Amino acid sequence: MTQPTDIRRVRGSRPRVLDVFSCAGGAGTGYHRAGFAVDGCDIAARPNYPFPYHRGDALTYLAHLIVTGEIRRYTFVHASPPCQDKCTLTVGTNRSQGWGGTHEDLVAPTRDLLDRTGLPYIIEQPNGRAQIRKDLTLCGEMFGLGVIRHRNFELGGWTIEQPTHIAHRGRVRGWRHGEYFDGPYVAAYGNGGGKPTVPELQDAMGITWTDVREELTEAIPPAYSEWIGRAALTALTPVLEVAA
Repeated sequence: MTQPTDIRRVRGSRPRVLDVFSCAGGAGTGYHRAGFAVDGCDIAARPNYPFPYHRGDALTYLAHLIVTGEIRRYTFVHASPPCQDKCTLTVGTNRSQGWGGTHEDLVAPTRDLLDRTGLPYIIEQPNGRAQIRKDLTLCGEMFGLGVIRHRNFELGGWTIEQPTHIAHRGRVRGWRHGEYFDGPYVAAYGNGGGKPTVPELQDAMGITWTDVREELTEAIPPAYSEWIGRAALTALTPVLEVAA
């Protein structure tokens, strides 16, 4: 694998990030706020996605960009591949109760393609047993959000320091095992059982451009990727200016 050391930037333009498995744009919005131009890719129709995006299989599209050389338009890749088979909810409550079905784990094939790009990248996953290095872990409390929403990130071709994990101020509001708990955070998953309303979830996550519950519960808060994006722009300097 080529070890990238520079962000490639066209003079006068934002560096461009490719947001694969983009969902409704939680990650993409954060990168845009950090200073990147953003293109997404998702297999589902995402009319609420706030940036240009390609609808199709993310791995097929990424392979196409590599083979054609179009991947060189980009300076950074963010990937949030499905791995519900190994997330905490699936391996914990759902599996113990016999709930749920078969889920995909696309982490390994995604990493293989990301390594082939020669670009710095990041793979995002929820807590659980997904086979990624936990180079970085972020939590909503770090950003003053109304969700805890721990997310782990594997960094390819670059590094940053792990910020201090701030102690939680209390519990997640809602029912658990027949008992109701109050607290300063809402549960950003599922429905019922004291789960937040859509407006409460939007406010807690810092997401305003979609009101689709499924998209909100799948998203990462933009504050996470904004922090990552700003760190990437700093860590991957000096900037290499290239001709337009």
